[in-house]
Amino acid sequence: MISPSARPLPPDRAPSWSSALGAGIACAVPALALLVLVAVRWSPLMALDRTVAGTLHRRAVTEPGLVHVNRILTDWVWDPWTMRLLVAVAVVLLWWRGERVLAGWVAATSLIAAVLQQGLKAAIGRARPRWPDPVDSAQYSAFPSGHAMTAMVSCGLLLWLLHRHGVGRRVWAGALAVAWISVIGVGVTRLYLGVHWMSDVLGGWLTGAALVAFSIAGFARYEGRGRAGLPRAP
Repeated sequence: MISPSARPLPPDRAPSWSSALGAGIACAVPALALLVLVAVRWSPLMALDRTVAGTLHRRAVTEPGLVHVNRILTDWVWDPWTMRLLVAVAVVLLWWRGERVLAGWVAATSLIAAVLQQGLKAAIGRARPRWPDPVDSAQYSAFPSGHAMTAMVSCGLLLWLLHRHGVGRRVWAGALAVAWISVIGVGVTRLYLGVHWMSDVLGGWLTGAALVAFSIAGFARYEGRGRAGLPRAP
């Protein structure tokens, strides 16, 4: 079977590596700045985190039904392992279609995201807020939020694959809506449950988006060198 990635893609299906690289830098710079602020415990950022946590916590303790729904969503529907399972299914389908390089690329991106998130979490070394009263916690939760980052990486990769393979407008619109609801919903539920601070959720979104953009840029560069008859390796 001939791999679709082995033949030229239509112009609207082949993203420019430079534009994807620019998007990655645009997300990576604020993510890095946020990481530095969190690492040095910048007081205005800490105060803002505590204000948001306090507001959401006061609302959460008066609405136990929503807390239960949020726990179901974050522990099952939007759990990082559920997101990674979707990516794994896509990798298997790509491999079965003969697109083995692309399958490996997507799998590696997902794996790098998990390692990066855990590495940053260990480097920052923060404890989670104490539920049911996260505002009284003296330390902050893991940076970046694993749920937020995994949702961004998984949804971003899946949307990229759908775009590459030319799905119809209705399918694309539906997938885009589901992805946005998932990414934003993960952050909202984690904040509402008092498990993560706002800076951690923002860090997860930005870091995940940067990684996906860099991955897309790298693969576009790889394909471009192949079409030009140049060696694939950097």
